[in-house]
Formats: sequence, C-alpha cells, structure tokens
Amino acid sequence: MRALVKTEAGPGLSLVEWPTPRPGPAEVLVEVTHAAICGTDLHIHNWDDWAVENITPPTVIGHEFIGRVAATGDQVVGLPVGTRVAGEGHVICGHCRNCRAGHGHLCRNTVGIGVHRDGGFADFVVIPASNAYPVPDTIPDEIGAILDPLGNAVHTALTYDLVGEDILITGAGPIGQMAAAVCRHAGARHVVATDIRPNRLAIARRMGASMAVEPGEASLRSVMSELGMTEGFDVVLEMSGHPGAIVDLFSVVNHGGSVALLGLFGEPATVDLNQAILKGLTITGIYGREMFETWYKATAMLDSGLDVSPVITHFFRLEQYEEAFDTLRAGEASKIIFEVKG
Repeated sequence: MRALVKTEAGPGLSLVEWPTPRPGPAEVLVEVTHAAICGTDLHIHNWDDWAVENITPPTVIGHEFIGRVAATGDQVVGLPVGTRVAGEGHVICGHCRNCRAGHGHLCRNTVGIGVHRDGGFADFVVIPASNAYPVPDTIPDEIGAILDPLGNAVHTALTYDLVGEDILITGAGPIGQMAAAVCRHAGARHVVATDIRPNRLAIARRMGASMAVEPGEASLRSVMSELGMTEGFDVVLEMSGHPGAIVDLFSVVNHGGSVALLGLFGEPATVDLNQAILKGLTITGIYGREMFETWYKATAMLDSGLDVSPVITHFFRLEQYEEAFDTLRAGEASKIIFEVKG
C-alpha cells in the first residue's frame, strides 16, 4: 500500500510502498478515503524539537482520517466490514485511574496515532476498535475527516455555558475558526476572534464571529465598546499558544468569568495570577476530546445545522503531499484534505 512516512530523522516525508497492516484481535483495518493535515503533521514534516522528542522513524503519520472498515479482529463486535468510521487519535490504556473512571481523555499513558504508532496518511490503517467512531451518512467525507480537530473545538467551547454569553477566542487557526461556529450554534451573544493572519480572520467571520481583529490593529477594549459590552468577556477560549494572548485575555475577561486553555505554548508564558484570583476566574486546561461524549455532541450539532465547511480550503491527492505541506507552511490554507482513495 501507499503510505506517507517519516522515514528518517530530519526534515521531509516520503511517499513509499508500505506493508498493509493486519488487525489484532480487538482492532479494525480501515481503508482510508480522506485525511486531513494537522499542525502536528507539520511539526513532524519540519522535524522541529517537538518532533525530535516524540517521533521514532520510520512512522506512518496522520491522525485525522475517515474510511471504511475493511477487516476486523475476531474479538470485534458492532463494526461490520463496510462501516464508515473516523478515527479517534488518542489510544488510551484502559487501566489507569482516569480510564477506569470514564475519563479516557485524561489517560496518562495515551499513545498518539500517527505519532507513536502508524497513522492514517496511507491506503490502510489499523486502530483499536474502540477508537473507530461510526459516522452518520448525513456527514460528508471531508467533514468526517476533521471530526478529530472539530472535537477539540467542541470540547473547548462546551466546557462552559455559552448561551447569551460574550466569547473571546484568541487564535483563529482551524480549531479557533470551528470554535467560533460552535459558539454561535450554541447560542453565544457575541463571538470575537483574534489572530495575526487576515485570511484566518476572514474565515472566522464566515464561521460566525461577530468581529475578527488583528492584535495591534484594534484593542479588545475598543472592540468591546463597539459591540456595546460594558463588563468584559464571559468566556475566553485560548487557542493561539502565544504568551501575549494570555496577558490580553486576563485583562478583558469579566469578574467570575471562565477561561479554557487549548493552545500549546512554545515558550513559557508569564501571567499575573493575582488577576485570576481577584476576578474569581475558572481556568480549565483542555487536551483532546472527551471520549466519546464530545464526538456525539459534534455529530449532533452537525446534524442540526452546524456548518464548519469554510474551514476546509484545499484538496490534494496523497501524491501531492509536498505541495500540500508547502501550502500550509506558507500560511495560505486552513484545513487541507487529502483525497486518498479514488
């Protein structure tokens, strides 16, 4: 089969012939039809410090994908051959305290598909049957391929009550863009997104942001004034991983407000925790998706009118992977979909 592989330590990837995997007793073999590039894949392609620490070549990469079950292990039930499934990218241990308590997204022994084990940028991928999420026929393949990152947006946004609230999203990358759509769909009053890239802000507006602004072009307080806000943002979703965003959000979040932190920081962030204390803030760190409650909520919202299609900006064949990664690295794309089959 074809597979996009990190064959050796260093920048770049290779599209190679790779042995078709065989599912174990509790696993399924998925024939991949569509897959999406994540920022994690770009880290692996570029071979930055994170990749050096986490990747052991050779590894098939890719953890956002959809396909159909092609074969199953003899212990698998409820997933007949032909079932259309998306893959949850985190493989959990099942025996730690959090797993046993039903909090698998907090498993301390998590293994990443496409990071620590072979992933979905290939004709076939093997995943645990418990990681295969059946996708309703009402959801198109290209949207099914991004249920994993949509789940990040849903998990982050729905951590707090959004109905009638004023929301700030710092960082309008693909997950921030989808979070804007989720907040609007869930009944938020105002949704403000910030980012340094105008093309990202334009998509955030299409996804439901009341205003989308570049830091430095307009202050958040002037945005608040323009929207008729008098007290501050009720909920802040931090998705940029930029230390400066933390400083800004603490200054404009309302007393008693809530902050969800999803963006990973490449360098330490210095914050004045006195503001968090004196304002009585609730702060929650977000990692991945709640398995599988987030998936159910995401698909239910898609079925009830949530539209995240504007986040998908480019389609490429798997053979065009270099052009696809160049497009993403140049800042010209949001979500890129590989059409793997056909």
